[in-house]
Amino acid sequence: MAVDGALAGRTFPAPAPYAVSDERVAEFAAATGSRYDGPGTPAPTTFPIVVAFKAMDALLEDPTVGIALHRVVHGEQRFRYSRPVVAGDVLTAMLTVDSLRQIAGSDIIGTSTEIVDASGAHVVTATMTLVHRGES
Repeated sequence: MAVDGALAGRTFPAPAPYAVSDERVAEFAAATGSRYDGPGTPAPTTFPIVVAFKAMDALLEDPTVGIALHRVVHGEQRFRYSRPVVAGDVLTAMLTVDSLRQIAGSDIIGTSTEIVDASGAHVVTATMTLVHRGES
């Protein structure tokens, strides 16, 4: 069953703020084979996926949306920065569904997640494309 087209344009509530710690950044770097030079240096450029995915949970877990996680394929990911993420940041993320189209029985869902710091200043925007495969 296709995802309802009314999903496009919908914004989901932000999850609790995420406190970026040196330990979490180091763990992420080790897990992904990324470089991290320690306290006071920028987190790996893909680290915001940790914060963005917490915002994505609101979309994936909403029973009115109808997304089955086992049928989701991650299609594309991009980050647009205003400044690097560093340990000590407290980040809040809000996800919006920018686009939704159906192709060959699959839903192509485009999202953007605005990530701001504790002062409300923009840090990074994460855009993601998800492919929600139709039932076969």
